[in-house]
Amino acid sequence: MKGFRGVMAGALIMQAIVLGLALLVVADLGAGVTSWQGWSLMGVIAALLASCGVLRHRGTVPVVLLLQGALIAFFGALPAVGVVGVVFLGVWIYMLWLRREVARRMAEGRLPGQQA
Repeated sequence: MKGFRGVMAGALIMQAIVLGLALLVVADLGAGVTSWQGWSLMGVIAALLASCGVLRHRGTVPVVLLLQGALIAFFGALPAVGVVGVVFLGVWIYMLWLRREVARRMAEGRLPGQQA
């Protein structure tokens, strides 16, 4: 499962990049971004990047899911950021399902690398 941590770290970095770019786009559209919106979104981006380093610990995945919830909570203030949160929540649910499926197949001995 060490390889899966790399996939999760890559997803977190991609999400941080997408949110940083979305912040620039949202600032130019509509009413713009207020100070508290920008700083709180930058805090979420920093938390996403910081969670890359601690993915080996047991409680990191729930923290990442809480960060997805925080992004969805932005839906009222910045709808584009809320949409990004919904999309990446779907990505995380799919990745966690894949991890569970691989662990199940590994326990059953049905992975291609386990065949004689």
